[in-house]
Amino acid sequence: MTGRSIRRRAPAKINVFLRVLRGREDGYHDLESLVVPISLADEVVVTEDERLKVDVVGDRALARDVPAGGLNLALVAALALADACPDPGGATIRVEKAIPVAAGLGGGSADAAATLRALNELWGCGLDLGALADVAERIGSDVPAMLLEGPSLMSGRGELLAPAVVAPTWWVLVSPGFGVRSPDAYRWWDEDGGETGPDPQSLLDAAEAGDVEALGGLLFNDLEAPVAARHPKIARARSHLLERGALGAVMSGSGASVVGLGRYAVHAATIANVLDGAIVVTGPASAGVGREG
Repeated sequence: MTGRSIRRRAPAKINVFLRVLRGREDGYHDLESLVVPISLADEVVVTEDERLKVDVVGDRALARDVPAGGLNLALVAALALADACPDPGGATIRVEKAIPVAAGLGGGSADAAATLRALNELWGCGLDLGALADVAERIGSDVPAMLLEGPSLMSGRGELLAPAVVAPTWWVLVSPGFGVRSPDAYRWWDEDGGETGPDPQSLLDAAEAGDVEALGGLLFNDLEAPVAARHPKIARARSHLLERGALGAVMSGSGASVVGLGRYAVHAATIANVLDGAIVVTGPASAGVGREG
């Protein structure tokens, strides 16, 4: 038996900066990052059902790379919410993939956050944002930030969040076609000496003011050098973006995606048109809400 459905957009994110401060005794790292949701998004549809299951559809290559079973973050999110919900039910969770997998864009975390929001409504759990954030923290480090549905300044291992103000920006997104595991990226940072980037206040000021000329020169990611040392395509993607006029370029998250900042929409489109596989994305984006059935 199936019934009511709820659809949620699950926007990808970019890290406008990512600053790694230190390793922690629990195996994670303390960090700071400006996380901005972008227009590239998956779609998550939850439908009342007698049991709980996840279907991944969309681009064959993307769907093929999404973990199945208990490793799928949408399913992990559903099970975690069921533990916190007074009267959970079953549901079919359909994830329509558009975000590249393991690309530093938070696709799995976005799907988990969208699943939490949708099932909270479908099951009538009545959890407020704070309670949902507590659930999100148990799922993965990026999930709380994706739950906020807006730009945020992330700290701790990802669980400490403050809303951030970011003016509209246009980015050229290049995904080299392979993924990078976050644990590997942080391990390589440790192995290579663990350099920490500058105080980000000037970057935050430029992002809030929409001063893209200043912002372009301030982008940084402490994981980029160690990851690019193992994956030279990342450095080449960054160079290609800058050679074609991007105001700045940076790897997002643990990679392998690289984004270049455009001066405005047409400028970004001009850059994307001369780079194979590049697309233009805008930020900040918000998650949409919809119902079916």
